[in-house]
Amino acid sequence: MRDALGARALSIEHVGSTSIPGLAAKPVIDMLLTVADTTDEAAYVPDLERAGFRLTIREPEWHEHRMFKGPRININLHVFSQGSTEIERMLTFRDRLRANAVDRRRYEDFKRELATREWNVVQDYADSKGTIVEEIVAAARAQSVLPAGTLRCFRCGAVQVDYRLCKVFCAACGGLIENCSGD
Repeated sequence: MRDALGARALSIEHVGSTSIPGLAAKPVIDMLLTVADTTDEAAYVPDLERAGFRLTIREPEWHEHRMFKGPRININLHVFSQGSTEIERMLTFRDRLRANAVDRRRYEDFKRELATREWNVVQDYADSKGTIVEEIVAAARAQSVLPAGTLRCFRCGAVQVDYRLCKVFCAACGGLIENCSGD
């Protein structure tokens, strides 16, 4: 993906069950790709197709989501525009399950129960997980409220502040946290 798109791939993240150590998962790798604008398909679709990805889903009504199937191995490549709230939700869910054994086990038990059912449409399986996913995301958001006087980096999520600077940059990744000059 990075080779195919270069800087147009604003971020690439491994998400889904295979990204969470110790969590039972189907043999499908879910990846999250952020581009500037998913509706500008000419800017990224041809290059992904040349790399062997196949556009299989176009959902303009749901976050302008696009999904590709990967070459050679079973990959679901989810593509969202920069700034989509779905990106934050997916990463929050993944990070909560990586960090919280209780939620990870609860989610795994729920998935195992769903796996015993017959599904005519795969999306019905995904939709059935909606409530538990939103509960876990809500718990993660509630726990991640920052103490007064701290800031979170919009690029990597690290928390810090340096009041000596007008522009505050993340020590972990160099991303701009705050720019009090307004530019």
